[in-house]
Amino acid sequence: MRTDITPGQTSDHLGFDLVMYDNLPEPRVLLADRGYDADRIRKTMHERNVLTQIPMRKTRKIRVGVDHGLYRLRNMVERCFNKLKNARRVATRYDKTAESYLGFIDITSIRLWVRHLST
Repeated sequence: MRTDITPGQTSDHLGFDLVMYDNLPEPRVLLADRGYDADRIRKTMHERNVLTQIPMRKTRKIRVGVDHGLYRLRNMVERCFNKLKNARRVATRYDKTAESYLGFIDITSIRLWVRHLST
């Protein structure tokens, strides 16, 4: 798992590099929302032989299709974020430093993972 923090006014696609250029296993599919619809991201993923499932923005001139059956799996990621935000400290961000906030996100993620393994 890879987590990082960007400033609140930063566009989603700018945080893409922080997550994708790490030593994580090579993904086969990229499921993302409209915030990641950038030609640079699509080109990078195409070069890495990764299938992209990103709905296009309304301003896109070239039409790009999405497999809606596959894109529905993105709901699992959204539910994971929702479960993370059930921890009040994550949702309200009381921590003063980014390091302590990221640490608590990691602790909460581990707690959710262990709970998932025990069921």
